[in-house]
Amino acid sequence: MNFELKSVSLAQAAEWEVDALLVLCADEVLAASRNAQDPISVWVQSALAAKDLEEGAGKLLQAYGLPGVTARRLVFVRAGDGSAAQVRKAALAAMAPLKGLKLKTVGVYAGSLAVAAINALVQAVADASYVYTTTKSLPQPRAIRRVDLGVTDAGAVRSGFELGCATVRGIELAKEWANRPANHATPTLLADAARQLAKKSHLSAEILGPAEVEALGMGAFMAVSQGSEQPLRFIVLKYQGAHKSVAPVVLVGKGVTFDTGGISIKPAAEMDEMKFDMGGAASVLGTFAALAELKPAVNVVGLIPACENMPSGRAVKPGDVVTSMSGQTIEVLNTDAEGRLILCDALTYAQRFEPRALIDIATLTGACVIALGGVRAGLFANQDELAQQLQEAGSAAQDLCWRMPLDDDYAEGLKSNFADMGNVAGRQAGVVTAAKFLQKFVQDKQAWAHLDIAGVAWKSGAAKGATGRPVGLLLQYLVDEAARIAADQPARLDKPAGVIPVTAHIAKPAKPKKAAKARKKA
Repeated sequence: MNFELKSVSLAQAAEWEVDALLVLCADEVLAASRNAQDPISVWVQSALAAKDLEEGAGKLLQAYGLPGVTARRLVFVRAGDGSAAQVRKAALAAMAPLKGLKLKTVGVYAGSLAVAAINALVQAVADASYVYTTTKSLPQPRAIRRVDLGVTDAGAVRSGFELGCATVRGIELAKEWANRPANHATPTLLADAARQLAKKSHLSAEILGPAEVEALGMGAFMAVSQGSEQPLRFIVLKYQGAHKSVAPVVLVGKGVTFDTGGISIKPAAEMDEMKFDMGGAASVLGTFAALAELKPAVNVVGLIPACENMPSGRAVKPGDVVTSMSGQTIEVLNTDAEGRLILCDALTYAQRFEPRALIDIATLTGACVIALGGVRAGLFANQDELAQQLQEAGSAAQDLCWRMPLDDDYAEGLKSNFADMGNVAGRQAGVVTAAKFLQKFVQDKQAWAHLDIAGVAWKSGAAKGATGRPVGLLLQYLVDEAARIAADQPARLDKPAGVIPVTAHIAKPAKPKKAAKARKKA
């Protein structure tokens, strides 16, 4: 699927040879176009006069074979105040009537929308047309091959367009891996996907297997994986877009490729959705795919502890005490609180990179779903500045989060008589106590944030599927961080050779090669 950005007028867009033309118009622009004489404006003003076009973002007017318009199908949609949120709503509404029509080319006219709105528009068009096909015998992939995006001044919004294209690339890779059934997304296959991704410019990957993880002393991670026939993988991805002297941002993604709950087994209902429990890992993969497209001047490390959580004769039991990489001991009171066990060792490993910021992303608690639903991710941070940066990035990307408390009193429930801590506290404030557990593995002066994405990583019901969140938030944060680095350390910011602007091409994720025995790179 290719996006192409063009400077055109509405009259010129009406002449595009596309299968369908979408026209988004903010209320302010609509009011100012009363005297325009192009065929689309005349048609819309006639509908307004007849009160056939309702007010509100997402309200539509459709036509087929409208005189003066080359495209057979025309959809005019109101974009409210033209903000990113209302443009996204409008674009999703406009794409809905086109679903299932097998259109190959679509034109979208956006006029003079702002940079952030163009970013949101690109993402919405891609989201509305996304189709999962990997494990279907008779796949019907996305039919749209090209989207022409027309604006008044392409140069003025190109940054938003390129960010949108890169974000879509990342989101669709994240969706692909989160949507795959667990037998098609094992830890080994995730590692293979990382290797494939690392072939791109400025990326590298290192894969650690059970022997290397044991040598590192990652006893908590190993405890979760020991009940499964699938061997664990610890994936280390690196992106170098800035000078090597610039400290990296480290992203840690929970990669439980299937979570039965272990011995503390989950109820059967909706257990299939536990294939989405590697949503954090998928978002890290997706973010690196986006970084490879956009190439911002920032260094990033991605850590993915990947394993299954299965019940067997070898599985960790409630009451077992394990020793983490940090040396702290943990009483495993509930084997279904496994995500924090694999993350705690990854957080300890992350310290070797001396990160400028450390962010973990995980489908960690059902309590977060109860607290925030499917609208915002839960955000925990030990520094106000980092929290504000992530919230602002989420707002800009329309990938929202909400800051939650980290008061020390919440950690009281984690005390244990038999280890340094238990892996769960009581039922109350479960989303907070999970974050407090992770905080025990972060150095005091280290800027750290935890994103609980349990409510936003996937949807259930008829729309069941991964959302790709929070790739948008993470990429926006990293782009903003690159700007902060440039402002603070301009003399150190010589980009590595070959850094180029983002391309506008959005390709379908390649299928992974056959699973092979993971080996540590030299």
